Amino acid sequence: MTFVGVIPNVRHMALRLAVLAGTAGLVVFAFVASAAATPTSAGHLSWPRGVAVVSYDSPAALGRALDRADGRVIRRIPALRAAEVTPRGDLTAFVRAIARERGIRSVEPLASRTRAAEPGLSLLPANGFALEWQYAATRSDAVPTRVLRAAAQITIAVIDTGADVTAPDLSSNRVQGFNVRTRNADIRDLTGHGTFVSSIAAGSVSNGEGIAGFGGDSNLLVVKVGGEGRTITDVDEAAAIVYAVDHGARVINLSFGGPTTSATERRAIDYAVGSGALIVAAVGNEYRNGNAVEYPAALLQPVGSEGRGGRGLAVAASTIAGTRAPFSNTGTHVSIAAPGEQVLGAVSSLAPFSFTRVTLPGSVAGLYGTGSGTSFATPQVAGAAALVWATNPGLAARDVTEILKSTASGHGAWNAELGFGVIDVASAVARSAGEVVRLTAARNGMRVRLSWESQLASTYRLAVSRDGRIARTVLDGTPSTSTTYGVSPGHAYAFTVTALGPDGLPVAASEPVRVRFPR
Repeated sequence: MTFVGVIPNVRHMALRLAVLAGTAGLVVFAFVASAAATPTSAGHLSWPRGVAVVSYDSPAALGRALDRADGRVIRRIPALRAAEVTPRGDLTAFVRAIARERGIRSVEPLASRTRAAEPGLSLLPANGFALEWQYAATRSDAVPTRVLRAAAQITIAVIDTGADVTAPDLSSNRVQGFNVRTRNADIRDLTGHGTFVSSIAAGSVSNGEGIAGFGGDSNLLVVKVGGEGRTITDVDEAAAIVYAVDHGARVINLSFGGPTTSATERRAIDYAVGSGALIVAAVGNEYRNGNAVEYPAALLQPVGSEGRGGRGLAVAASTIAGTRAPFSNTGTHVSIAAPGEQVLGAVSSLAPFSFTRVTLPGSVAGLYGTGSGTSFATPQVAGAAALVWATNPGLAARDVTEILKSTASGHGAWNAELGFGVIDVASAVARSAGEVVRLTAARNGMRVRLSWESQLASTYRLAVSRDGRIARTVLDGTPSTSTTYGVSPGHAYAFTVTALGPDGLPVAASEPVRVRFPR
């Protein structure tokens, strides 16, 4: 989307919104609870998602039963001695086998429960996913409620085309607005881009309507810089950044970019950084059209830095599979990534056809749609930064960026497509609280002996990344504090252990431990 028209007698840099038209969204989230059933009735019950809920006497008893019945843990609730488990083979045979094991109290199917959740996070019966798939893909759904509430002390500024403050997820939040061109509070969004971005960054998480924003109860400052067919300029951007900083914004979202920079833009970035604010910007959607370096993103994470240091975060877009979205720019200036393909957001009532519209089951107000672009990945990172700061207000902006990078899906490994990987909001929040897991690794031939400890954990999750690829979980919900892992010559491995609390949610995480094996 491009604005046209400039203010005369001023040298301007035209900036493009980092957005692509969207198509139907996907979902990966559901709320379920267990219902009573007898272990021997497997053939007569419905087993949603192919999952069984197993109650057990001890973790050791569960481990032995799963080994014998050939199953694995999906999620554990240690305080209740219950676990969601799934078989590696036939479900009916698995249920009958594990029910006979010593130390197993009951085996039950999942049963759906209705709750006052954001409709965008609710299950769609037709395909078993949630429209707002990005929320679970970044583990924002695992952030403690107390952190969402604490975010009320943080202000996120969205510098964009304005916002429709009547949208339910915005009207339920504390929204302030300013138009840098008219110098008043008229932020009506006739384009739609700003409303969509604002809802993702700071849409209400507790109004029971629409979507859930990434910033919890963060305050929202909308600074309008363009729209109605006019081009955003570097001057607009700079004025908006200064206004946002002067009015208390700690996180500033810039979902636009252009191929050149200017002294005005650089000074505005300097002003924000010098004031302690954190800026996040989209890297752009031009991969198929030259893959040009875009600004202001490249002012935040310099070209050639390979994600190290920097003055903010340059955000790429990922898919539901955790890979780079085909349109997302790449380069040595990419810091981090977030979902940006067919993500869900609020649609401005003044621009109802600006996005592919969707109907949210359970929603009674507002307009919603899906869109693709690094524009929509960026506000997820902005919201995540607000939650990290809410958890530990004493952090500096550079601390927040390093926490988000080190807890992302790359587990410390960087690449030109996703930077340090897709954000993991729950792990970033846990890390910002100062909670750590001590992890050590020792090589023994072609195996690695891993040992870990934490004062906070009930169970642990072990993940491994090979050659900088997206990490995969190899142990989940285990009470063990050591294991061995087989490796192959000629590859580099990065191991990370996450400590899980009694509710199965992350409470701490280790620094990545890297081991390289020569050929």
